[in-house]
Amino acid sequence: MDVLQQQRNDAPARLAPLAKLPVFWGLEGKRVIVAGGSDAAAWKAELLAACGAEVHVYAEDLTETFGQLVGRGSEHPQGRFVHHPRMWSAEVLNGATLAVADCEEEAEAEAFFHAALRAGVPVNVIDKPAFCQFQFGSIVNRSPVVVSISTDGAAPILAQAIRRRIETLLPQSLKGWAELAQSMREKINARLAPGQQRRAFWERFVDRAFAGSNTPEEAVGGALLREAERLSEAPAIGRVTLVGAGPGDAELLTLKAMRALQAADVILFDDLVSDDVLELARREAKRMLVGKRGGRESCKQEDINAMMIKFAKAGKRVVRLKSGDPMIFGRAGEEIACLEQEGIPVDVVPGITSASAMASRLGVSLTHRDHAQGVRFVTGHSRKGILPDNLDWRALADSSTTTIYYMSGRTAGEIAARLMAAGMNSTMPVVIVSAVSRPNERRWSGSLSDMPAAMAEIGIDEPVLIGIGDVFRKALRTADVNRLDGRMAVRA
Repeated sequence: MDVLQQQRNDAPARLAPLAKLPVFWGLEGKRVIVAGGSDAAAWKAELLAACGAEVHVYAEDLTETFGQLVGRGSEHPQGRFVHHPRMWSAEVLNGATLAVADCEEEAEAEAFFHAALRAGVPVNVIDKPAFCQFQFGSIVNRSPVVVSISTDGAAPILAQAIRRRIETLLPQSLKGWAELAQSMREKINARLAPGQQRRAFWERFVDRAFAGSNTPEEAVGGALLREAERLSEAPAIGRVTLVGAGPGDAELLTLKAMRALQAADVILFDDLVSDDVLELARREAKRMLVGKRGGRESCKQEDINAMMIKFAKAGKRVVRLKSGDPMIFGRAGEEIACLEQEGIPVDVVPGITSASAMASRLGVSLTHRDHAQGVRFVTGHSRKGILPDNLDWRALADSSTTTIYYMSGRTAGEIAARLMAAGMNSTMPVVIVSAVSRPNERRWSGSLSDMPAAMAEIGIDEPVLIGIGDVFRKALRTADVNRLDGRMAVRA
């Protein structure tokens, strides 16, 4: 266990490099400078005023749009505008919080930039990245919920497209729920202890906020406070969620799995779970590698059970993160029985099993009605690391059913021999996929008699799936991974 944990256990949360630091800056009552009277400057001025700033505009002339904005009594619902009908000068920057300019000439842009630097004021010159200390992102406004998107100036159109996508995901009613949360925060903090109790309350709050598209009714606040009272009186008890991480590609993770990872206090993860999936977990969660990889040193199942029980009884929310689907060769049954025996609440979030990922990657229907009347999943090794001794090879040799063999890299040769001995045609189509959906995925397609040699070429360093059945005849016809000049080719 100690050796396994030294590899990935308790490692700091991995954070990919950031082009810019996303910062949300309070401007209420602050003086900011906008130099220039263009429409572009007007948009930035309106944005700053919407944050409550006192916007001082320096420009001899204003466009019609900018003039109308300033002419509305020089007042904004949050901040206000002050128009100075002259060019900016260095002294107006002293004491300002931010400075923004729209400059046609490069020399003026450079002069404004250096004047702001000397005054110690963060500066942005519109559409001139070389003279910007900060940038404005594309905004989704559900204030107090604000989402800002940046592409570091590389592709503004992409940022706008992302904003449109997010706009469709976040209901307008989110504004009302966020305002309610803001108004209740101190009351909730007074009633509930930090940690599990508060998180449980806010998770239920979020469930309500996203349950429909309606703004919260007046009575909702009272009902939520009563719920907080009940939570404060309830004993702290944790729970365990078995979560399917899918075959490796983080984009195949379900929304429910994402939410479980974001709510976890402790994550016990298998070695096959990708770093990209772990990246989506709550940063503060304790992460513990518990092995579970065929043919390698693994944490004992009894130790994993003991850890889940220990953390759950301490009031923690535990996520048991498994590759693929927990209910497909994931020992979920053993873990559920153990937890239920201890009286610990447990639920399951299914994941995309590797067979489904393989079928989608190959463009093959596992139950194509012209080729198969069913599909079955079979383990390629037992607890002893060899083929299970109770497999019905005569039934498995039935060509009318597609069969997917999991964890079968080491036993591929014996599988082929047993099937042909039971009557399966040696030309039956076979596909082998290693590390399905991952960047290092490798594929082979051919016939049953060639499977052992192909397996030797692919190797067993990564998880291997073997698909056998007539439905894979399409792979034989279309894949460029078949035989080339009498040699078996493996596609990486």
